[in-house]
Amino acid sequence: MTLPYLARLWCLGLASFFLVHLVTALLIASLTPLAIRSAHRLAPRRASRLLLTLRLLPFALAVSVVFGICVPSYLWFEPERIQESVGWACLFMALLGFVVCANAVTRGFRAAVLSLWFTRRCLRSGRQAQLAGQEPPVVVIQGSTPLLALAGIVRPRLVISEGVVNALSGEELSVALRHERAHQSSCDNLKRLCIFLAPGAVPLLNGFRALERAWISFAEYAADEAAAGGDARRSLALASALVRVARLGTSSPLSPITISFLEDASDLSARVGRLLAQSPALESPNPRSWCKMGTVLILAGCLAPMLFKPSTLQFAHWVLECLI
Repeated sequence: MTLPYLARLWCLGLASFFLVHLVTALLIASLTPLAIRSAHRLAPRRASRLLLTLRLLPFALAVSVVFGICVPSYLWFEPERIQESVGWACLFMALLGFVVCANAVTRGFRAAVLSLWFTRRCLRSGRQAQLAGQEPPVVVIQGSTPLLALAGIVRPRLVISEGVVNALSGEELSVALRHERAHQSSCDNLKRLCIFLAPGAVPLLNGFRALERAWISFAEYAADEAAAGGDARRSLALASALVRVARLGTSSPLSPITISFLEDASDLSARVGRLLAQSPALESPNPRSWCKMGTVLILAGCLAPMLFKPSTLQFAHWVLECLI
């Protein structure tokens, strides 16, 4: 099929995106069991960062290859006036690339809309109140529904039901709110939206479910650790709060991005066990992490001129010609 100049660019970009994303996704999927085992040997905060990075890596790498190599090489070396046909294989891969991206955008948009709707509903039906002497105030919902969650993306709000307030002691309520504040400080709702916006491996098949579930678990462990703050008394109070909220039963489904205090009831025993086993210690800032980041940025700056050499882009254009 013969396509115009810009249409060929779109087709090659989508096909390249699909190929790079698929290969990287398959590699990540094969490494997922090893990554999860390795995460158990790390501090929860670092483990959650590792798993989130692996989940977003295929999309980030595919976008970088398309806009950093494919598009510049095409615009530089492809003559505008030459009519060139596109093979059916390339068209099929471009279609698959479009579908996986469209599915991800639709899923992310739906999650964001449901989160906005849930937050506004809570703000309309609830009242602002200061609980356990903490600032800023939280939204208290009437009723016995077991609800304690962080709702919203840009400006997350803590939402709690009167049933949970009445069920917890003052110390338990304070540490439970600290847990949700830890999620807020880590921007976990925004991270969850990024996961929704990241495409699956292929249309109708996510391929990252185990990785996403593991990230949710370690994000909860990290929030537990931050809430306890290395204090054995707070660790015991948080474990007690988890058990009390679990005994209240399950609440109605929340929005996909909203993070609940007890996200997964099947993970209750693991969370309580970690809290009772030892007093979690907060991660101290590691100055060497800044050195590592600086090293990466320096290497990236050194490699960028090599990447955009005409010979490199010319090779990329030859690969695109083979693909088309």
